[in-house]
Amino acid sequence: MSRIQNIGAVSRRKLLQAGAGLAGGALLPSAFSQSAFAVGIGDHPALGTWPAGSQGSTVNIGATVPQTGTYAVQGEDELKGMQLAIEHINSGNPLIKKIAPKVSKGVLGKQVNLVVADSAANPNNAVQAQQRFINDNKIVAMTGSTSSAVAVALNKFAEREKVLYLVAISGSNDTTGKDCVRYSFRQCFYGETAANAIGPVLIKAYGKNKKAAFMTPDYTYGHTVTKSVNDYLTKNGGWTMVTNQVSKLGTQDFSQFLTNIANSGAEFIINVNWGRDAVLSIQQAKQFGLTPKMKMVVPYQIPFLAKETGPELTEGVYAATDFWWTLQDKYPLAKMFVEAFDKKYGYKPEWGANNAYMSFALWAEAVENAGTFYPPDVIKSFEAGRKIQSTVGEVYFRKEDHQLVRPVIIVQGKKPSEMKNKEDYWTVLEVVPGAGLMQKPDAFGCNLGDYT
Repeated sequence: MSRIQNIGAVSRRKLLQAGAGLAGGALLPSAFSQSAFAVGIGDHPALGTWPAGSQGSTVNIGATVPQTGTYAVQGEDELKGMQLAIEHINSGNPLIKKIAPKVSKGVLGKQVNLVVADSAANPNNAVQAQQRFINDNKIVAMTGSTSSAVAVALNKFAEREKVLYLVAISGSNDTTGKDCVRYSFRQCFYGETAANAIGPVLIKAYGKNKKAAFMTPDYTYGHTVTKSVNDYLTKNGGWTMVTNQVSKLGTQDFSQFLTNIANSGAEFIINVNWGRDAVLSIQQAKQFGLTPKMKMVVPYQIPFLAKETGPELTEGVYAATDFWWTLQDKYPLAKMFVEAFDKKYGYKPEWGANNAYMSFALWAEAVENAGTFYPPDVIKSFEAGRKIQSTVGEVYFRKEDHQLVRPVIIVQGKKPSEMKNKEDYWTVLEVVPGAGLMQKPDAFGCNLGDYT
């Protein structure tokens, strides 16, 4: 069975202490006494939550996902993927063993437990909750983002605390670029790979020298994705950004931004908004009469987008994504995953759930091959470059920036009349191999830092 513990409110004193420590950049130890750091285990002194976090029969992972707010729907989907992964790890499920062959009813013989808190996609909330998980649960790894602002904050926190961070959804180039750290690993696709995958499709479908209006959420995800997509289309297709409408996370009324787009002369709307912001902006673009006259493009697809907007608004829309459930027809492991998820939750998985599942599976694979929970050894196991079977084929981590080398999936929204069932929203047009989509490891300023 899946081991899940939902953690409620953190005490005010602990929250303030954790937040102040991060803001001040103080390199404080993880909630253990100085004497704990002096204890040697084999050749290794104590580090982060090691060895205390793995001395019992169970190890804990801390998850901070948005269960409220703009990204709540996607956060709950991520959580379901995590829950299924832990259930499979603890039972030695055949799917997990295809990805991590050494797993057998737990990781290194220990059951895995998930402790959960609501981040509301707020970096401070996420950091404070993870601090409590370190203090109270001695977590051996942390996960959860959905917002790249959260991912970047947890990157820095993981490096400081010397606790592994398994990035959940994060599309910013910065997560494994200028804000990369030794203690963080990302499974999902990101702005640069999305742009380099969808760019050729847009130019082939619509031609060169087009005018595009961008809709950009005002934080690291939005700015880096918009830059990558615009750079590709400008350089390779002669497209022009005629306006870039930047909005705050959680915007409800997009009328002023859509009015500006209506007056811009744009032929295309490239909508980088995410979560509920994407749904509302697409719906309101239709209400304003901008679409379908202007073509909508979603370069970084949102889980549940078509379901939330209605398939009439995603019909014909090109999007880049991480996973779509009909890949079960191409990849045997995708079929196993889709069937297991559908059986447990009663719907076909979206890419957030798949990303979360694969992140946990890849962590289990790395720990088993390291033969220890000692963080530097687990990191080096991730960095070894082993080719691993996944739900989208063979993948591996790039040691220079800790980004998974994996394909990007290009999809197009179906006409409602062409849907074979109520969840058949997208046609998979292409599975684009990942290596050729990625920038050089140092192009975005990644400097991983030390192991200890």
